Amino acid sequence: MTDDSAQTAWPPSTHHAGRRGPGGGGRQRDLTVGPIGKTLIAFALPTLASNILQSLNGSINSIWVGRFLGEGALAATSNANIIMFLMFSAVFGFGMAATILVGQSVGRGDIEGARRAFGSSVGLVLPGAVVISVLGWVFAPAILRLLATPGEAEAMALIYLRVIFLGLPLSMLGVLIQMGLRGMGDSVTPLWFMGLSVAIDSSFNPLLIDGIGPFPKMGIAGSATATLLASLVSTLGLVIYVYARDLPIRLRGAELRWLIPETGLVRTIVAKGLPMGAQMLVMSTAGLTMVGLVNRRGVETAAAYAVSQQLWTYIQMPAMAIGVAVSSMAAQNIGAGKWDRVNRITRSGVVFNTAITLSVIALIILFDRQVMTLFVAAESPAIPIARHIQLIASWTFVLFGATMVMFSTVRANGATVPPLIILIIAFYPVRIGIALFGAPVLGADALWWSFPISSSVSMALAIAYYRYGGWREEVLVVPPDPEHGEEQARAASEPAGRLQPTN
Repeated sequence: MTDDSAQTAWPPSTHHAGRRGPGGGGRQRDLTVGPIGKTLIAFALPTLASNILQSLNGSINSIWVGRFLGEGALAATSNANIIMFLMFSAVFGFGMAATILVGQSVGRGDIEGARRAFGSSVGLVLPGAVVISVLGWVFAPAILRLLATPGEAEAMALIYLRVIFLGLPLSMLGVLIQMGLRGMGDSVTPLWFMGLSVAIDSSFNPLLIDGIGPFPKMGIAGSATATLLASLVSTLGLVIYVYARDLPIRLRGAELRWLIPETGLVRTIVAKGLPMGAQMLVMSTAGLTMVGLVNRRGVETAAAYAVSQQLWTYIQMPAMAIGVAVSSMAAQNIGAGKWDRVNRITRSGVVFNTAITLSVIALIILFDRQVMTLFVAAESPAIPIARHIQLIASWTFVLFGATMVMFSTVRANGATVPPLIILIIAFYPVRIGIALFGAPVLGADALWWSFPISSSVSMALAIAYYRYGGWREEVLVVPPDPEHGEEQARAASEPAGRLQPTN
């Protein structure tokens, strides 16, 4: 298929929900038509299922580590995973910016623009991931010392972390492909490949940790090796799937030149991606700071916090899945100029998030002891500490979810700096400030109360910006291909259907 045919095969006026895209493959959906609530849920549910699988994978792996290797190893993996989130954040924003460009291009029916945006994101992110992987390997000991990782956990955390760093580039490529698919409106395919990854990771964890059958006994390195193997298989499978289905984000022939990032696209992706990556960095560095404060209170509190984080992954999953759905839907509708649907998408996202998150919190609070004993022994002193943390802090995620939904909408139109500023305020002067300076009055509870207070601040600021900020006047467009003629450049600078809202 030529580039020109890709441009004309899927015009906005003729594609429908569930229609197969160019080349006859794929499950991309038109998110600009149909009832908003049903479309949002239909898109969010596979993403939520994917998040559940990913979190179950982490929980199952933590169970294996905790049961086979003890609480020190569990604390080690918790510390290492937060560091990986920090490293991940450094390049994640670029992928998110490209995903928004893909979504808006799909909304306009510009498949070439989607491919160019995706190619440039891969060309930017993969080299960055390689650099971060190397730096992470070298500086892992210093990072763990900076975190005040408990001495009995430090050696295991280092082994685990270094193996995980080896798989970072592959993991980033897999995430980029999944993000690109969701930008196209396909949230089902990422679910299947997440299932494949989880099956491999959770199956090989006990085999490699304990040397079951013909496998070597690798201890905590075995857990990390299983994750590396799962990432390799699922990412290669995604690449094969994209090309076998001839999807809009695949690149072949002359299109491979788009893997060398174009100057105009680099400028757009970096300008929008850096603030989004910085948002991830703000959250992860605040998380690292919190881990450092928790670690100073001993291994039992560190283990209790690790268990709490495992439960929080499930509580925040609805917000993350709905945020992805809102971002993809908003991007396509903005690209198609359907601003009347954007506010309704946001409202639906907040309502669904509140209802689902409250239900998950209630279930976890009711059965918290039973769940916690999966990670540590029933008589562990970490359990009462973890239960206390849950009662104070778990309700935070209702507020967090509403904030993420509003951020997802404004970011879909390229407004990335105000959400960053809001998060900086909420996490540092507020959350870390309360955790540090509230300790003389509240003791360890200052750590836990900092969560709901900071989330209340971020939600209030997010509402104010969503209602009164200038995010609707932003313009985010894939710039014209420099190799095409001046006539196309003029056409691309004023994309059809990209209408500004009347308000």
